[in-house]
Amino acid sequence: MKVTFALHFNDMIVDPKNTSIPKLHGYLLGAIGPRPIAFASTLDKDGHANLSPFSFFNVFSANPPIAIFSPARRGRDNTTKHTFENVKEVGEVVINVVTHAMVEQMSLASTEYPKGTDEFIKSGFTPLTSEKVKPFRVKESPVQFECVVKEVVELGTEGGAGNLIICEVVLIHVNESVLDEAGKIDQTKIDLVGRMGGDFYVRAHGNALFEVAKPLQKMGIGVDQIPADIRNSDTLSGNNLGQLGNVEALPNETDVNDFKLTELADIFVEFENDVVALEKRLHEKAKAYLNEGKIDEAWKTLLSFND
Repeated sequence: MKVTFALHFNDMIVDPKNTSIPKLHGYLLGAIGPRPIAFASTLDKDGHANLSPFSFFNVFSANPPIAIFSPARRGRDNTTKHTFENVKEVGEVVINVVTHAMVEQMSLASTEYPKGTDEFIKSGFTPLTSEKVKPFRVKESPVQFECVVKEVVELGTEGGAGNLIICEVVLIHVNESVLDEAGKIDQTKIDLVGRMGGDFYVRAHGNALFEVAKPLQKMGIGVDQIPADIRNSDTLSGNNLGQLGNVEALPNETDVNDFKLTELADIFVEFENDVVALEKRLHEKAKAYLNEGKIDEAWKTLLSFND
C-alpha cells in the first residue's frame, strides 16, 4: 500500500528547550500558517485608543461565540504589549478582520509607538463608535467583532510567553459588500489576508481559493476501499485519492461500460496493444477529471481499465 508521495529527507530536530526563543519563534511562525489576523482595538483606563494586529488568533466556539488571541511578551526585553495591558484595565476589545486593501496600513499600526499613541491616527484608519463595548471599530474592516473579555490566561513570565485573551463576541458588524445573495459572507468578495513567517502574508483571493467537499453529510468509502492498482498509482496524488475515497458508492458496471464506449473509446483504440500505456493514459484522464471536480467521471475512467 502506498502511504506517501513525498521524497524522504533527513529531519532537522528542533528541541524547544535547547533552541533560542527567536529561532523557535521563527520555526513556529514559518510552519504554522496562514494564520488569521486579529486587528485588535482596545482602550486603556484613561480612554486612550490602541490598535494592533495579532496573528496568534482564531475562533474557538459558536455557542457561546468565543475568539482567542494572544499578545505575547516581547522576546527581547520581556515587556508586555499595550493591548495586553489595556484588556486587563478595560475588559473589552473589538477584533477587526484584515483584508488585502488595508494590509499596509495594518502593518503600520503594528509599529511599537509609545504608550498613549493613537494608532488609528498613525495608520490612517477611521474609528467608529461601537454599540456594546467601549473600544472603537475600524471602519475599513468589513467584519468587526465587538467582544467582552472573559478571561486572561498568562502562559508564562519570560520573554516570548503568550497571554491568551479569551473573548466572547457580543455583536458582529458585517458590511453588505462582502455578502452573497443568500446573506452569507462570500469568500470571493471578502479578500482576507493571513500571516505567514517573516515578512510574508498570503491573500485568500482568486486562484488561491479552492473548494474541498466536506464529508459531513455522507459516509465516504475511504482510501482503503480503493482498488490497489488505483491506490498505488504513480499518476494519482494523495489529494486525488482523498477525492476518490469521498464517494458513498462506486459507479455500477453498466454506467462504466456506457462511459467507456462513449467517452473513452478513442483511448482504448489508441492503446489497444499496450496495456501498460493504456492504464497510465486512463489514470492521466481520471486525474484531469478530478482536477475539474468530476469525481464520477474519474471513477468510471479508472474502473473501465478492469472492466
